[in-house]
Parts: sequence; structure tokens; C-alpha cells
Amino acid sequence: MVRIEVVTAVRAEPRRVFEESLSVDVHVASMSASGERAVGGVTSGRMGPGDEVTWRARHFGVTWRMTSVISACDAPARFVDEQVAGPFRRWWHEHRFEDDGDGGTVMRDVVEFAAPLGVLGRIAEKAVLRRYLTALIVRRNQHLKAVLEEG
Repeated sequence: MVRIEVVTAVRAEPRRVFEESLSVDVHVASMSASGERAVGGVTSGRMGPGDEVTWRARHFGVTWRMTSVISACDAPARFVDEQVAGPFRRWWHEHRFEDDGDGGTVMRDVVEFAAPLGVLGRIAEKAVLRRYLTALIVRRNQHLKAVLEEG
């Protein structure tokens, strides 16, 4: 299993960052390069505890579907989304939001994932997936930061 942690500073209060992080529309806009869109469950607006969404996107030239659920939610401090169906053997993503003491937020994404296919999956995790998924989270966070700081 692989663990990724990405920390992003946002000049917006934690509650706003928390709420926009649960927006399907903001997520879709941040992932436009992969054509990601919500095709099932909550397909627009904000998600909440227990909500599911099915994403469809193109990565590595292949179209993927992944259904995730908001499995934990402690507003405005954190929420967790987990894969319930999709390409990973495990996908767990915790989003944390901490007041930076200056009116802003330290947003911390912690992702634990495991690829399928045994040894081949572990090779893919180290060779490609860790770096690729980290870049996706950074791209998403930079989009979210821009929406909140410019809005």
C-alpha cells in the first residue's frame, strides 16, 4: 500500500475550503484534462455524509469508472472519501482543514491506495501511480485554491 500526503495553503477560512472541497462541480472543473465527470449518484452540487458519486475519467489512455462514498465527515475539520467500486484494490482519501491562525487554511490530503494485480500492481504503484496521483491531487488543490482566493 502507498501513502501520499499533499499540503496546500489556502487564503480562505476552513469552513469555506471544506465546503468547496465537497463540491462535485469544482472537482469536475479541476480534472478537465482527464475529462472526469460525475455519471452516477451525486452528479452536481455538494456531497455530504454517506453520499456516493461515480466518476468516469480517462487516464493512461483508458476510460475508468470509480464509485466513492463520503465515509466520514466532521465539518469543517475533515472528511473521508473511499472507493466502493473501481480500479483500486484500496482507495482511501482523507481531507483535513486546519486554521492557519491568520484567516486561512492548511489543507492536508492523505491518500492511501493499493493497485490490483499483485506484484505487477506494486510495481505500477512505485513506477507510475504514486507520482501520477500526487500530481492529480496537486492540480485539484491548485484549482480549488484559485476558486476560493479569486472568488
